Amino acid sequence: MKHLVDLLLLGDPRLYETCEPVLESDLPQVAGWVDDLHNVMEEIRAMYQFGRGIAAPQLGIMKRLIYLNSDHSDYTWPMVIINPELVTVSNETDELWDDCMSFPNLLVRVRRHRQLTMTYRDEQWQPHTWVVTDWRLAELIQHEYDHLNGVLCTMRAVDERAFKWRPTPGK
Repeated sequence: MKHLVDLLLLGDPRLYETCEPVLESDLPQVAGWVDDLHNVMEEIRAMYQFGRGIAAPQLGIMKRLIYLNSDHSDYTWPMVIINPELVTVSNETDELWDDCMSFPNLLVRVRRHRQLTMTYRDEQWQPHTWVVTDWRLAELIQHEYDHLNGVLCTMRAVDERAFKWRPTPGK
């Protein structure tokens, strides 16, 4: 079982690598990877009071796998997304202060698409197409998807002043 100490932090060269697809033959390993992702997300939530998604490469699992566990009431959580592909993204964008478990005290101002359409496979290897019109979920998916391609939100900063420290929880 992986823990918070296993989380790759900003500067680790693996965070900048493009991940390999999950193969159907990898399915027996997926449940263990998901358990690890869930466990680390829960530890981040307990320590930093944030976390709705985590990508496999953040734990050194260099596969195209995302684990989402949000409080959004319109969906069944948690959700495992295997081999996602962004099919379309909206022209409409918006800015937000993005956070990342791999640098939990840093916020980065980024611009993300407001809507997207994504294809992916679930844990039973069934294909899905998901049209995401909710801004909160669209920006989250784009953040996690970027991780699969070795892109961090620091690389998407809107300008050189788009960084700030997150207030320490409880202070």
